Amino acid sequence: MRVLLVEDDATLGAAVRDHVINGSHAVDWMQRLDDARVSMRVTRYGLVLLDIRLPDGSGVEFLKELRLNGNSTPVIILTAHDQISERIQGLNAGADDYLVKPFNLDELTARMHAVARRHSGNSGEIVKLGSLEIHLADRRIMSMDSEIILSGREWAVFERLLSRPGAIVSKDQIEETLYAFGWEIQSNTVEVYVSRLRKKLGREYVGTVRGVGYRIEGRS
Repeated sequence: MRVLLVEDDATLGAAVRDHVINGSHAVDWMQRLDDARVSMRVTRYGLVLLDIRLPDGSGVEFLKELRLNGNSTPVIILTAHDQISERIQGLNAGADDYLVKPFNLDELTARMHAVARRHSGNSGEIVKLGSLEIHLADRRIMSMDSEIILSGREWAVFERLLSRPGAIVSKDQIEETLYAFGWEIQSNTVEVYVSRLRKKLGREYVGTVRGVGYRIEGRS
């Protein structure tokens, strides 16, 4: 998942960025709303982590702009002010969740995964895929009594496909996911990772729509 972090505090921003990257997500970190607006126009994000008070304006007003423009990207508000009125203001503006600073980074991860699951329709902790059980919260895949281990890149591709169960995800969209991590992309990179997923999960779970892209099969 690609995450936009909008936070002007250098210490907190760096800590959140590094923690989210270590969780195998890509992060674009902006410290001003003007830069965040540009990023939102040119990049498709899976989640926004948004501070309320920024040097060039209000995060709540930025969120209102997104929603008025029809942008439904999930947003978690980060606020240093534990005021009920501010929390209500953020939620009414269209926020999906909020965290009050200082917060535990593991709690942030849990909130991110919960919001992402709700947004994609995967509200449960476990997704059934044929004989596979996919534990979204802790990124585990069980087949019978055995655990299937995916690398960070393999999980990134799998998560991109799983975020739209049954829908076709183009090669370009998967490449965008990998580019977001700063990983080197070659002409056959997507094919390589799809092949690895098929070897680990089973060929029947990742279908090819020739000339269009890939999709998850066997979702129950």
